[in-house]
Amino acid sequence: MIYVGLTGWGDHDSLYELEASKKNKLAIYASYFPTVEVDSSFYAVQPLKNAQKWVEETPASFQFIVKAYQGMTGHQRGEIPFDSKKEMFQSFKDSLTPYIEAGKLAMVLFQFPPWFDCKKENVQYLRWCRQEMGDIPSALEFRHQSWFWPAYYERTLQFMEQEQWIHSICDEPQAGEGSIPIVLKTTRKDKVLVRFHGRNIHGWQKRTDVNWREVRYLYRYNEEELREWVNRLKMLQNECRNVYVVFNNNSGGDAADNGKELIELMKIEYENLAPRQLDLF
Repeated sequence: MIYVGLTGWGDHDSLYELEASKKNKLAIYASYFPTVEVDSSFYAVQPLKNAQKWVEETPASFQFIVKAYQGMTGHQRGEIPFDSKKEMFQSFKDSLTPYIEAGKLAMVLFQFPPWFDCKKENVQYLRWCRQEMGDIPSALEFRHQSWFWPAYYERTLQFMEQEQWIHSICDEPQAGEGSIPIVLKTTRKDKVLVRFHGRNIHGWQKRTDVNWREVRYLYRYNEEELREWVNRLKMLQNECRNVYVVFNNNSGGDAADNGKELIELMKIEYENLAPRQLDLF
């Protein structure tokens, strides 16, 4: 199955045109898409009540991709707010309980920063992370090109397969070492993840700009670009039972429209979505 969704559910204004819809955005979101990426978990380990609420607001078949807390991936500046890394991982795993019990956890996404390059100590840390996660499905996304340099390309994929990492395939600007190419390889037979970050090469690396985070994902995929991915996704589906696709290009509110357009291009008709709210006219 191919699951198409977006990162988060709060910022996609085109989905919530009716004033009433703003009161329950996740339920409205779930009437369009069968999966979502939870990004609030990156900034703080979420309390159980949040996950429980989100589980209750979505259909039985809905799937959550939960982003790993920033302290787990090395994004955290300064000291982590836990006594140890092991405690941090345990706290995060505990926060996943409602998703797991409801059968709604697609995977946890470990997105590593651009400075996390391919070297021995980082490989060892990835192995430790995977061990700590146990049987919780976990996806791995790199941001440093060295992991896919010719000298490491095959070994990186082989390592991910051996350690049972789900491959997070990226469509993103090709802007040097701080970006990775599209690597159309699956590392597990059950799940693969594809994330669309846009192709705004001019905004991708400008970290010194005041509004860098606002323009980084400012991009709207055109129909031709999306059509390129129709065959790619079908190929991935032939190799893997479940393909998860997430649009992250929402600086200009484009993710929702691109997600719906891809669903139409692939002629996907989802069953068991949440009931759609109807306008009077």
